[in-house]
Amino acid sequence: MPIPSDPVMLLSYINTQLRDEYESLDELCASLGVDKDEICKKLATTNYNYDEELNKFV
Repeated sequence: MPIPSDPVMLLSYINTQLRDEYESLDELCASLGVDKDEICKKLATTNYNYDEELNKFV
């Protein structure tokens, strides 16, 4: 399944995956074959940044 391109849908998808399936954003990106920087940049446009301690975008 391709990841959503809409930032709001992407946020929901990534945070759900991080909560349910992956222990880190690096693990998620490696598993799905997606670029971590691209995800971070896209979500930063909606003022969300990855929090390693919480393992989610906040």
